[in-house]
Amino acid sequence: MSAASSAIDPAQRTQRQAEVVQALSPLLPTGALLWRDEALVPYECDGLTAYRQLPLAVALPADETQLAAVLKACHDLAVPIVARGAGTGLSGGATPHGLGVTVSLARFNRILSIDPLARTARVQSGVRNLAISEAAAAHGLYYAPDPSSQIACTIGGNVAENAGGVHCLKYGLTLHNVLQVKGYTVAGEPITFGSEALDSAGFDLLALFIGSEGMLGVATEITVRLTPKPQVARCIMASFDDMRKAGNAVADIIAAAIIPAGLEMMDKPMTAAVEDFVHAGYDLTAEAILLCEADGTEAEVADEIERMLDVLRAAGATRLEVSADEAQRLRFWSGRKNAFPASGRISPDYLCMDSTIPRKRLADMLLAITEMESTYGLRCANVFHAGDGNLHPLILFDANDPDQFDRAERFGAEILETSVALGGTVTGEHGVGLEKLNSMCVQFSPDERAQFLAVKAAFDPQGLLNPGKVIPTLQRCAEHGKMHVHHGLLPFADIPRF
Repeated sequence: MSAASSAIDPAQRTQRQAEVVQALSPLLPTGALLWRDEALVPYECDGLTAYRQLPLAVALPADETQLAAVLKACHDLAVPIVARGAGTGLSGGATPHGLGVTVSLARFNRILSIDPLARTARVQSGVRNLAISEAAAAHGLYYAPDPSSQIACTIGGNVAENAGGVHCLKYGLTLHNVLQVKGYTVAGEPITFGSEALDSAGFDLLALFIGSEGMLGVATEITVRLTPKPQVARCIMASFDDMRKAGNAVADIIAAAIIPAGLEMMDKPMTAAVEDFVHAGYDLTAEAILLCEADGTEAEVADEIERMLDVLRAAGATRLEVSADEAQRLRFWSGRKNAFPASGRISPDYLCMDSTIPRKRLADMLLAITEMESTYGLRCANVFHAGDGNLHPLILFDANDPDQFDRAERFGAEILETSVALGGTVTGEHGVGLEKLNSMCVQFSPDERAQFLAVKAAFDPQGLLNPGKVIPTLQRCAEHGKMHVHHGLLPFADIPRF
């Protein structure tokens, strides 16, 4: 099946592509503008591989002058623009537009400065998340947000999705670790959000921009906070013979005024998949395991570990193991951080969902997902940022079977809608992108969605930045509402499914 959408007239696409190539070629060096199909295929999707689309062209600017010129030229031609980092996003946020240009920030990969006294780093948006910590290590500092894809994902993509990670419970999301973002508007004009000072004048547009999924501007330079490396860190692996006990243990830890550096949950299917992959030493007999980490000084860690052990014992833990050394602690976390690739070994495909619920409802959600497995005839392995209620159920299916694909989509939609019903939200850290457009109709009212569109229009009146993402149209929500009675989904009409 061709990656080009059947909804786009081939003759229109060819003509439009010629116009775009003619306009952009003089603005970029040789090799920095791709437009032949074989060169576009690597950009046809992001981590949500189920939806693919070839753009008209891919621009790879190497500096801000080139980027600004590309944005201005596309704006003048009214050509849609999709900014792309490493393409590790899981909600289709970087899926190309069939009549648009994908702007890759891969060449914006320099660490511009590190200030160990101010504990900040100024980096370009294409710098990898982990590279910041590697560069700051000589000063005893690191960048705290640590998504599972941190070895590959870029800081610009982290800003777009407000990424978190396994240690975000204590150290916060991207939003809490970024001081300033510089970039360009859709028309190629420079813009700055936030400040390197403690505050900046006017509205808090930095908080608005972080998590906006490339809808408001293109980030080029980010100033991040750096955190001192803790003297010591230790991790508890706690086993439970009942999912509800494990869920209650999470709430009990927080209720005891303990904020662990990390508090993660995995169910039995996920534990089995991960243990076979990385041999982390997980308890394969447990219905659920918790990873609970303490960091700080030796005295602080010793005290917090003992307090957590007391809570876990009272909650009914059947086995408790504390990391004996740094190597074992890293093994415990290597399993959690390899949950996604481990799932890829046991299933041809998976949909990784991302929603958030109140911590006290974790067990209710897991039991609901178990019932959904029977309803849809598909397996689901679960891994949660349990400390803040962020869920990542992985629905296992075979995309070569259209019926399985449809069932997986319905399964995912029900997880998101159940999250809302339990008092949560349809996304935690992966963004809305294409994947959750229908679910946005469920969570937000027409008036709320109209406000979202008004904010978008204030930055991008023509709607050229990442169009068709994040904010569903009124018509889409109306059609979804009609189909929802029959538990159906409105397909992404303009994006082919694979």
